[in-house]
Amino acid sequence: MSLLIRINLALGAVFLAAALIAGYACRTLLEANAQREVFAQAGLMIDSALAIRDYTANEILPLLSGRIQNEFPPQSVPFYAATQNFLRLRERNPEYTYKEATLNPMNPRDRAADWEGDIIQRFRNDAHAREVVGVRDTPMGKSLYLARPIRNEAGCSPCHSTPSIAPRTLIARYGGDNGFGWQPNEVVGAQVVSVPFASAAANADRAFRAFMISLGAVFAAVFLVVNAVLYLLVVRPVSQIARVADRLSLGDMSAEDFPRRGAKE
Repeated sequence: MSLLIRINLALGAVFLAAALIAGYACRTLLEANAQREVFAQAGLMIDSALAIRDYTANEILPLLSGRIQNEFPPQSVPFYAATQNFLRLRERNPEYTYKEATLNPMNPRDRAADWEGDIIQRFRNDAHAREVVGVRDTPMGKSLYLARPIRNEAGCSPCHSTPSIAPRTLIARYGGDNGFGWQPNEVVGAQVVSVPFASAAANADRAFRAFMISLGAVFAAVFLVVNAVLYLLVVRPVSQIARVADRLSLGDMSAEDFPRRGAKE
């Protein structure tokens, strides 16, 4: 095996190890960035829902309060306003979901699914928990979900304590069987946002491929340069010296002198 091949094998092993380490580090970093991006989207959606709820409670409810005695307008309910807003969002982005999941809702569409009920129970078991984050599989791929607890605050009690003190128009609309018995400051549900990983993961994959292609191109260029330098400065002079030495070892005194160019070595 020639000297140049041995050197190339050694360089190839070093470059391969470096590429694997760099690729692993790059992939880990890109996946972490993708998860942070998705988490930021989920947090922005929940903050938007909170803003809608506050706007409804502070500006819409006072305008509609006079109608409650004759007809209960669901637009006056902050939960309803936030949910309706995100239903409009889902018309263009069906992979994004938002739900104010409740164990004992007045509106049946807000009833918590099994996995949402588990999240609510976690909030009930840990009074200090402010957020729950996780990943779940959906028909559209993996989604990150972010959940925050919903507590029965003072403004909710007139409608959710007992049917006897709830507005009669509310009872006429939703009935008196569900959505009652909420205790003060009790965790009654959770805001749950699901954001797909697909877009962020695709961006991470594209960035990873571009990085690995660039890294491969750099390694190939370095390989060519190193081979050229080795051949000109090491392999060719050594081959010439070896050829002269072989002839001298066979008693051929007519062989040319050893090369004298270059360093003393």
